[in-house]
Amino acid sequence: MTDRPPYVAGHSLLDGRTAVITAAAGAGIGGATARRFLEEGARIVIGDAHARRLGECAAALAEEFGADRVAALPCDVTDQEQVDALFARAAEHHGGLDIVVNNAGLGGTADLVDMTDEQWSKVLDVTLNGTFRCTRAALRHLKDRGTGGVVVNNASVVGWRAQRGQAHYAAAKAGVMALTRCAALEAADFGVRVNAVAPSLAMHPHLVKVTTPELLVELTEREAFGRYAEPWEIANVIVFLASGYSSYLTGETVSVSSQRA
Repeated sequence: MTDRPPYVAGHSLLDGRTAVITAAAGAGIGGATARRFLEEGARIVIGDAHARRLGECAAALAEEFGADRVAALPCDVTDQEQVDALFARAAEHHGGLDIVVNNAGLGGTADLVDMTDEQWSKVLDVTLNGTFRCTRAALRHLKDRGTGGVVVNNASVVGWRAQRGQAHYAAAKAGVMALTRCAALEAADFGVRVNAVAPSLAMHPHLVKVTTPELLVELTEREAFGRYAEPWEIANVIVFLASGYSSYLTGETVSVSSQRA
């Protein structure tokens, strides 16, 4: 196993920009992205379906980075009214938005022969439909504002690769990739870029709760570095996609993975 790299310091890549980040309360990719964006100079509006955790996360970030740079609103991405309210909060609190990170997703493990309609529909509604709702809201705001902008969706390598028990999640993430490509063509008309990241294995407490130890070992062994990614390593690529360094990149899904197969 290779050593984990040192944490990368901010370089003011997002100075003065406002970002909406969904599913951002916690120790996963969303929370890491919120922190990295603040370290890069952005203002953020974070949403999450878990109101208590969201409040705690927002309070901690506001204390560290300044209350004027952090706003939060509970948001269940399966509810269009809550999605609209989150984007309205960005407009009212920070005067508009420049970047949207659609991080909300739901996994689970079930073989198709045992999978219920409810299991299938719930994963699709959060992971794919939620990304659709938020992307639509984002593009409406960014088009009306007329100053360009960026949308970054969170996909997964299972959108390309097969994995037992993940048919619903894989279908949803493949859908996120297709949605990203199509949205990018439309958004280019008004100067907005739409891309996605596709992580393989980024470790966080929630993943441990929904995944067996045996599967985690198997997935880790597939990684060329012999370790899982830290959430901030995924967030770094999201920062790149949100920044001017990716100005000619749209409709793409960037694999953030060291998987060998």
